[in-house]
Amino acid sequence: MQVTALTAATLVIPLRNPTSIAARTMTERHYTLVKVATEGGVEGLGFCYCGNAAGWVVTSTVRDLLARHVVGRDAHHTEGIWNDMYADALLMGRRGAALRAMSAIDIALWDANAKAADLPLYRYLGAARGDTVPAYASGGYFLPGKSEQDLAAECARYVDAGFGAVKIKVGRVDARADAARIAAVRQAVGDEVELFADANNAWPDAASAIRAVRRWEQFDLGWIEEPNPPDELAAHAAVAAAVEPPVATGEIHQTRWDFQQILDLGAAAIVQPDAAVCGGVTEFRRIAALAAGQGITVAPHWLADLHVHLVAATANATWVEYFTDTEVLNLMEVFRTRLQARDGALVLPQEPGLGIVLDDAAVERFSRDGWR
Repeated sequence: MQVTALTAATLVIPLRNPTSIAARTMTERHYTLVKVATEGGVEGLGFCYCGNAAGWVVTSTVRDLLARHVVGRDAHHTEGIWNDMYADALLMGRRGAALRAMSAIDIALWDANAKAADLPLYRYLGAARGDTVPAYASGGYFLPGKSEQDLAAECARYVDAGFGAVKIKVGRVDARADAARIAAVRQAVGDEVELFADANNAWPDAASAIRAVRRWEQFDLGWIEEPNPPDELAAHAAVAAAVEPPVATGEIHQTRWDFQQILDLGAAAIVQPDAAVCGGVTEFRRIAALAAGQGITVAPHWLADLHVHLVAATANATWVEYFTDTEVLNLMEVFRTRLQARDGALVLPQEPGLGIVLDDAAVERFSRDGWR
């Protein structure tokens, strides 16, 4: 099944409200979309998040550097295409924008191949689960004027909707203030609900992270996510050895070599690869296999419409991160399809491929450069 064309588009989608995590505030999000067309008429869709500015850098990498390794190739040659793209991108950056561009292309190829087989992606990959996969409701962001009571009420709504696990942001305020926020949430959701805390690289060193997290151990956190900057893996390992909650990390990390280092250092008990960041479906599967070999679980980072398939096809995967609306994960503004949540789980799509249908009018509205 030969690839006959590859096109890409940059989307800039404003957030309805300025939204903050530990160290930055966002007013818009940038994404790259990729389409691959094949001689059989099958079209595959891929995508990635580019950050809060300059998304065109990723899209340009798709068009001007990597497309030549895809067009004219058999779409099923995902391993060979991946290796050729990676080799050609060595001088342009073995991480960062180059890997995000590779990820979007690789996802599009897998989507096309599963569609050609008339199978949902999780079955094409080899299903490890049946009808649903576990999900946690992700939210708890810092917003202007948002109180502890507002945060607690938000998380209570997730539980009322059937979710048995929720995640909130921490690290933008001092550890005492965060302790009050966490306490309010724990009281609102009860003791049986899993509560995860995401620091988004808040602390520059291990000592600061350890001191903060120890204040929160009484609240029985399911994990503390990204306590330190992504390259400070020795700090992650020190935190993991010193605090009670398991450490989770990996959403910014790329390739199996990054994750091998995480595993070798004991820097996390849960790894969080994002297939739209780490190198696509191809590299996600390699990372999951590395983790399985060391008894480490996988809980991928956001983009539930993609990761619902990968969690369903990965025996050592646990959770899908799920956003109940488009306030934060606003790529959903250009999807006509929506995942169905049921009793705290996500129902697996049965349409071929990813099962995503684009809203072409929304794509046109948010695109800065059109499909080319």
